[in-house]
Amino acid sequence: MHVDDVPALGWSMSARGCIDRMDEADIEVGVIMTVTDVPAHNPNALDLIAGACAEYPDRLQAFARVHPWYGDRAEELLEQAFTEYDCFKGLKLHPVSTIAHPALEATQRLVRRAAAHDAPTLLHCGDEPMTTPLAIEPLAAACPDATLIFGHMGGYYHGDEAIEVAERRPNVILETSAFPYPAKIREAVERIGADRVIYGSDGPVCSPRIEVEKVRLAGLGEEDERKVLGTTAAAMFGRVR
Repeated sequence: MHVDDVPALGWSMSARGCIDRMDEADIEVGVIMTVTDVPAHNPNALDLIAGACAEYPDRLQAFARVHPWYGDRAEELLEQAFTEYDCFKGLKLHPVSTIAHPALEATQRLVRRAAAHDAPTLLHCGDEPMTTPLAIEPLAAACPDATLIFGHMGGYYHGDEAIEVAERRPNVILETSAFPYPAKIREAVERIGADRVIYGSDGPVCSPRIEVEKVRLAGLGEEDERKVLGTTAAAMFGRVR
């Protein structure tokens, strides 16, 4: 989910709004991040997210959204997120907003830094250039010790590719938010296992409740559904030292 305030883009997403959406869907714990990249658009983004988590410490955890082009400064900010705050559980990268290809060395450095803290990296994985599963696969190959989460599991047109990449790359996990095909979610679980498919909502603008229903429409077994809707992610995010 997202918490940020960007008046120029008409975006205002609060922690309270996320909690309200979570309550509607009977979600106990959510993961939040900004929609802007530190330090490029909001140098105070880490404090913003940490403050939101502190307001709801039992309900919210966080990912740090960092801009790869800032080199050493980007790495310093990511290290700060993991060492100075208790709430950050992963790294978020969005190749469209940063115009930074997943295969770039600058991107790999951040991913390796996150992996050093046993923290996963969530990448926007959709239909846009630089975000398709095949565009991200070289990063998975270059950083085999890093856990990569393909957010939106390929979007509208690249779901099959996302599943195929996950089959080839055991460090890839697929995330279901804004992915419109319940049957493909079931196929992903059948082919790579429920330990590598996780629920996401992309809230609070998108409805977490609708996203939960989409997973239930996939027709998974009880144990697999339980894993996708929470236990797999809970175990993964709890690993950060």
